[in-house]
Amino acid sequence: MLLQTTYPTCPLVPETRDKTTLTWNPVCHITYNRDSWVKLLVLPSEYSSDKALLLCQESVDTWVAWVPDYGEVLLNRSNFYC
Repeated sequence: MLLQTTYPTCPLVPETRDKTTLTWNPVCHITYNRDSWVKLLVLPSEYSSDKALLLCQESVDTWVAWVPDYGEVLLNRSNFYC
């Protein structure tokens, strides 16, 4: 008995994309504002709050923030989220 298996063919040319696919960009474009509360990913102290108030932007990627029960801290954008 001869078994035959057929596999679907996979074209090597990319599929055409519509306009919505071309404009989508996977990079996060969240903009943070002064006086915004953000959630901390890592706490500066085990007794501090898990939220911080953004005071001012120091550079493109860093913010000066105030954390309740801790005080002022310098946060990188990778340390918090909205």
